[in-house]
Amino acid sequence: MGKDYYKILGVEKNANADELKKAFRKKAHEYHPDKKTGDEAKFKEINEAYQVLSDPKKRSQYDQFGSNFQNGQAGGAGFGGFDGMNINMDDLGDMFGGFGDIFGFGGGGRSRSKRGADIETNININFNEAVFGTEKEISIRKKTKCDRCDGVGAEPGTDVKTCTTCNGAGRVSRVQQTILGSIQTQTTCPACHGEGKEFSNKCTKCSGHGISLENVKLKIKIPAGIDNGEALRMPANGEAGEKGAPAGDLYIRVNVEPDKRFVRDGVDIVSKLNISFTQAVLGDKINVETVDGPVKLKIPEGTQTGTIFKMRGRGVSKLNGRGRGDHLVHVNILTPKNLDKKTKKALQDLNI
Repeated sequence: MGKDYYKILGVEKNANADELKKAFRKKAHEYHPDKKTGDEAKFKEINEAYQVLSDPKKRSQYDQFGSNFQNGQAGGAGFGGFDGMNINMDDLGDMFGGFGDIFGFGGGGRSRSKRGADIETNININFNEAVFGTEKEISIRKKTKCDRCDGVGAEPGTDVKTCTTCNGAGRVSRVQQTILGSIQTQTTCPACHGEGKEFSNKCTKCSGHGISLENVKLKIKIPAGIDNGEALRMPANGEAGEKGAPAGDLYIRVNVEPDKRFVRDGVDIVSKLNISFTQAVLGDKINVETVDGPVKLKIPEGTQTGTIFKMRGRGVSKLNGRGRGDHLVHVNILTPKNLDKKTKKALQDLNI
């Protein structure tokens, strides 16, 4: 009696491709020989079933003639043992934490050069610069694309040729013996290190890496409204990647120097104002220091200590928005000291 591949995978006869793949992954995970629940014979049987049912032509023949549809060899796919087993790594995916990596698989094509590193630096600005924004120039030391070889890695004038070992592919194939038998894998070309090209002389400045360490000056635009401790991101302004790979990002941490006159509260600015007893009683117009310069503030008659006056639109610019916050003035009334007898008598007569 022939094998029931549908039963082996635990699916119905009308199962679609996605259902087959899901069942195969589940079973293969359970019975993989490296697992505690592993069973080499069952793993082989599961693979055999999937290889047939995942191929529309073989599946059709199997449905008609059973598992002996090819002279007793299920699909002729090398199922007579682990030797030469044909396992689709894409179907297995990462269920074993990167199954392909176990056998040295890393995907086809030329190897990708490593992206440049992200870097971080600090910049100091004053209170007003944070409110209104500014532009600064900074100098940082970082890896940049070599200006001698333009990032190629070859000494200028050197002939750059296609690698003869991998024919420009950056990878070479080899047969590896594993617990599953003989499996063909691809590895990074040892001659060109995945570049797909070779040259006789390396760049004398960067030693063939395509990058060099340089001091770089950058102009930084600080947006209005930025707060202390916030960071700016400048994409692709970090360290250069090797052999043309993308550069990393530059992060700029902003330190805002405090101002003894003001305290920031979100988009509002807070300050204190001392007024005399007479000004509080009779009222007055006083110059108040703001980030815009001196501004007249009307003190109405009978102002009490602790009163807060709001000067609209005199605060911090709203980051990435429109308008500004307010300037809040906290009033403190200075009580007179060491009064003479005449002044004391006058106050007593006023009964204030």
